[in-house]
Amino acid sequence: MDLKRQVIERWPARWPVQPFREPAWARQEPTYADCSPALIEAAVKRAGARPSGNWFVFAAAREIRPDRPFGVRVGGRELVAWRGPDGALLVGPGACPHLGAPLEQARVHCGELVCRWHGLRVGAGRPGWTALPSHDDGVLAWVRLDRIGGEPPTERPIVPVRPAGTTVDAVATLTGTCEPEDVVANRLDPWHGAWFHPYSFARLRVLSAPQGVDVAEADDRFVVEVTFRLAGKIGVPVVAEFTCPGPRTVLMTIVDGEGTGSVVETHATPLGPGPDGRPRTAVIEATIAASDRPGFAHATRFAPLLRPLMRRAAARLWRDDLAYAERRYALRAH
Repeated sequence: MDLKRQVIERWPARWPVQPFREPAWARQEPTYADCSPALIEAAVKRAGARPSGNWFVFAAAREIRPDRPFGVRVGGRELVAWRGPDGALLVGPGACPHLGAPLEQARVHCGELVCRWHGLRVGAGRPGWTALPSHDDGVLAWVRLDRIGGEPPTERPIVPVRPAGTTVDAVATLTGTCEPEDVVANRLDPWHGAWFHPYSFARLRVLSAPQGVDVAEADDRFVVEVTFRLAGKIGVPVVAEFTCPGPRTVLMTIVDGEGTGSVVETHATPLGPGPDGRPRTAVIEATIAASDRPGFAHATRFAPLLRPLMRRAAARLWRDDLAYAERRYALRAH
């Protein structure tokens, strides 16, 4: 018996980090037969039919500060966000009602924006400027845009179920030339993980996937067994499920293994057309990690150091996956 096999067989099964064996990349079991285009299209269509209440994620909650405005476009509409004196989230039109100056360049004074062109004050209750419904869920910032969403509005967004107790969260944001449905389609194709992201995923197997067009809500999920690679042939095996709580959101939840209950929320927000007239979509992905291990609570003290590492890992995956989503859009558009 070779040394590697001895190590694998004698490694304590209770440890979250495990050595593993896998075939060479080109010798993996092909997944194209299981990854039916019709299956993915049906899943994307079901997701798109779910209500959103016209709510859109537009930033990480930490990005919105009380000392400076945050500018963004959603659905082609220019917005500005900041925090009032009480820390409450404020979101509204990003153009000054006087002569249209960009309010993202304004200054914050006493909880209001002061336009740098002519000194007009802008804020909740100021004439000519109306705040939009907004929501801070503690991790992400949302805005309700009824004219863009076109649905019956709701008082609050549908925030995915998150782990209770002590957590560490990080948010990564990237932009691609595609539409939200292309991002959702990418996330609802778990079969590509070990092929397209071998640096992160190994031994990936789809245990179940929704079949057909009309699928019961309880069965509308992809269940995946996968090992998150840490280094070489060492990784963390888990079982995860993918669901769509809204038309522009895909939720991955670890249902078995280390970090059970941890989630990755992928939100696809339409930004509007770019200079070339093609659509731009922001991928805003929140990773919310939890663990019942005693050492995890101590590790959360280093959350400011962990967040950049978590963002970097998510961004690396999405740099690849946005190429996938952009390719899907290009093929559909042309």
